Amino acid sequence: MSTQTIMRHIVFGFLFVLLTVAAQPSVVRASSPAQTALETSINRILGSIKNPDYVNPATRRPLRQQIEDEVLHIFDFKEFSSRTVGPRWSTFSPAQQQQFSDAFAELLLNTYLSKIDGYNGEQVLYTGEVSSPKGDRTEVRTVITMKDSKKVPVAYRMLPKDGTWFVYDVLIENISLVKNYRTQFQDILNSGSPDQLIAKVKAKAQEVRQGNGQ
Repeated sequence: MSTQTIMRHIVFGFLFVLLTVAAQPSVVRASSPAQTALETSINRILGSIKNPDYVNPATRRPLRQQIEDEVLHIFDFKEFSSRTVGPRWSTFSPAQQQQFSDAFAELLLNTYLSKIDGYNGEQVLYTGEVSSPKGDRTEVRTVITMKDSKKVPVAYRMLPKDGTWFVYDVLIENISLVKNYRTQFQDILNSGSPDQLIAKVKAKAQEVRQGNGQ
């Protein structure tokens, strides 16, 4: 599955899981802290998308900024980055870690924003949540029904930091976004340096941003 396809499913799953969760019976509706964190962010994102100004390119930018801020709020991009780079993360200097995290966040945000306008009636069902024995990790599970009736399982892996739950990985049909990018980044690091990886991620993020007309 391509990264573009994965990101499309992530966007639809993230945006619309709230709509189906809200329709579940009250016994299922007893939200966990992780689910509540997702719901809060999705509510805010949906508010921006449903704003009449969003369909007008001339007035869309402030609303896109609100969406971007909310994604930055619910996703832990530092954790995302360290898990994506893997064991070699420790070879990055603190400055390189920050530069990579910022560049990777921009790449994912630009890709995310480019997919929001492509929603085409996909439906999402919240199917449950599985937590680690210690309760320090959880996986919020959903199933997306595409327009062609294909069902795609999407799971959000989350962890708590300072009392707040954050997304640190997304699985589409059991394929991890972290592992998907890790394979690509390892190929670069096998023949290059952290600075070269950072430069490539920055360039790709800029390419996507320009493609979005931003």
